Amino acid sequence: MKRSRWLIPGRFLDLIAIAVVVFVVWKIFIAPRTLKGADAYPAPRIAYQQLDGGTFRISDERGRVVFLDFFASWCEPCKLELPMVEQFARTHPDVAVVPVDVGEPRVVAARFAKSYKLQHVALDPTSSAQGFFQVQGFPTIVVIDPQGRVRATWSGFNPAIALAMSNAEKELQ
Repeated sequence: MKRSRWLIPGRFLDLIAIAVVVFVVWKIFIAPRTLKGADAYPAPRIAYQQLDGGTFRISDERGRVVFLDFFASWCEPCKLELPMVEQFARTHPDVAVVPVDVGEPRVVAARFAKSYKLQHVALDPTSSAQGFFQVQGFPTIVVIDPQGRVRATWSGFNPAIALAMSNAEKELQ
């Protein structure tokens, strides 16, 4: 009887471990490859002010794949993922990669962008991304195809984000 008491908790932990592994595989390799086709929807016609003084408009990027990377300076997973996304942006000039600081004052966004060497940062001080792009948490990357349709929304930290972005770029161009 002693042995059977330990089997049940042990099996339960085995099931949890398997579930975690399946979730990680799905999160890293499967979900980022899923790009909506038939149920893609037009990207909202938004305009975000940029730290450099310009304005970012999705409509200006027609003909290119666009990755909007929504983040906040207090978000620890964002601090891990943003350098990977910026590296991808530097090595893939044919796509538009736009980090969007959500819900923070310009001063905070500027300080954070400088410390992480972020380029082309757009500002969403009123958190409109939550409504326009269904951003539920950070980091969230929204993939927009060359026709201006939202094809995917990737939420949460992904250690293989550059691979996911590269796959999306190849599939959508």
